[in-house]
Parts: sequence; C-alpha cells; structure tokens
Amino acid sequence: MAHRKKFEIDAAGQAPGRLATKIATFLMGKHKPTYRPHVDNGDKVVILNVSKMIFTGKKLEQKVYYKHSMHPGGLKETPAKKMMKEKPEEVLIHAVMRMLPKNKLRTQRILRISFK
Repeated sequence: MAHRKKFEIDAAGQAPGRLATKIATFLMGKHKPTYRPHVDNGDKVVILNVSKMIFTGKKLEQKVYYKHSMHPGGLKETPAKKMMKEKPEEVLIHAVMRMLPKNKLRTQRILRISFK
C-alpha cells in the first residue's frame, strides 16, 4: 500500500460541487503519476470550515435531498437550507460520494475524509 499524505482543504466560500471534485481527485489518487483505477492509492483529506460553504443562485432555497427507507411511503425530503444548518458535513459527503466511481473501493475512499 502506498504512503498516504494528508491534504487540508478550506471549504469557506466554495461551492459544494466544485469542492467535491477536488476532494474526489485526492481520494482516488488521480493527482499522482502512479494512478491506476483498480488500486486505491489516494490520500487523506481534512476539510476545514465546512459550515461556511456557499450555494450559488437559489440552490439553498430550492435544492432538496432525498432518501428512501425502502418501505412503502418511506421517501424523506430534506431541504438544503435545513441540511446546511444541521449537518453541513453531510452535504459535502453526499456530493463527494456521487463524484467517486461506483465500485468496491468507494467506501474505503469516503472513510478517508475528516472534518475540523
């Protein structure tokens, strides 16, 4: 296994989607010359000031996050404004999860994110 570096990223004043692409790149190891898609040699990422992320336009009022319990009538909706107030880390994790490739390495990669 490759030696993992630790990258600190300041989320203040940045949009979640733009930030998620940078984080996903570090988690996958695409910034390294030794990148191979089937090998997990990415780095650790520490995110600072996650509560100071910004949404552009009217996304904060209009965006809705969905989850389903897989039971009839189990669809739950959470507005982005409420999610940013209560759990801003979840907003970023949600964006990064969808930026990573959908394979067996995804859960290992997402666990290398930490918040300060």
